[in-house]
Amino acid sequence: MPIPGLLLIDKESNWTSHDVVAKVRGLAGTRKVGHAGTLDPMATGLLLIGVESATKLLTFLVGESKTYTATIRLGASTITDDREGDFLTQAEPGKVLAISKPQLEAALDALRGEIMQVPSSVSAIKVDGQRAYAKVRGGDAVKLAARPVKISRFSIDAEPRLVDEQYLDLDVTVECSSGTYIRALARDIGEALGVGGHLTALRRTHIGRYSVEQAKTIGEFQKIKQDGKDLPILASAQAAEQQFLTRVLNPQEVIDIRHGKRIPADSAPKEVAIAALDQAGNLIAILERSGGQLKSSVVFSEGANA
Repeated sequence: MPIPGLLLIDKESNWTSHDVVAKVRGLAGTRKVGHAGTLDPMATGLLLIGVESATKLLTFLVGESKTYTATIRLGASTITDDREGDFLTQAEPGKVLAISKPQLEAALDALRGEIMQVPSSVSAIKVDGQRAYAKVRGGDAVKLAARPVKISRFSIDAEPRLVDEQYLDLDVTVECSSGTYIRALARDIGEALGVGGHLTALRRTHIGRYSVEQAKTIGEFQKIKQDGKDLPILASAQAAEQQFLTRVLNPQEVIDIRHGKRIPADSAPKEVAIAALDQAGNLIAILERSGGQLKSSVVFSEGANA
């Protein structure tokens, strides 16, 4: 049985998140595998995979902030808001060439901070019991309701590039709340500038405090297994310590938490998940504050760190 913990995957293009989970099940030799947040097949980058009891951690990781690098192409909009969809509109080349840096900055600034975002119509959001993307690809028109998201950073990282004398490519970095659609940002900046926009590349570099620099591709994991080595799983306690505030429990507190009792909160902040460890460094539970006490959101069994 594999060590419970997280595998940090650098997903390659044309893989679905489901493909990655299926492959990890084979590599790890267990069916108990899940992921914290999907990536579109076109996208690459960080995917968090929980193995064995560490799947319980995924609930607390799905909502963490994300960071992406992307390329936005101005000059055309597509049905999917990315390069894989058919064109909906295409701007006159002269209109694209006329876009100034102040205009670009103003369009980006309008999408920074706390905004209401209409998700891409080909998202996985359900409409009348069916995924929005399935309805769109079936020929239905879908208009999703706007929802609040937070864009902490939306920056252009290099000089905009003219492509084929009719498109302008922007290499950007986006730091955002969970649930933000980067394709929708590409669509909206294109609409604001009156030329249309879509994504041509997307890469997730961070989920919370986890970085793609810690990750490996499925091919690299396969090579490790072929060499007869254990998968480099980030054990549950280490995974929790990297992301959450931690509290080391005394022996009586360990007993109390395992029996569903609450313990004093002391100076623990509100609305923040806390990883509770025993004095040997084993992950005992994820705690949350309730008034002046801490209660368990999930408790890990005694063998969950082995």
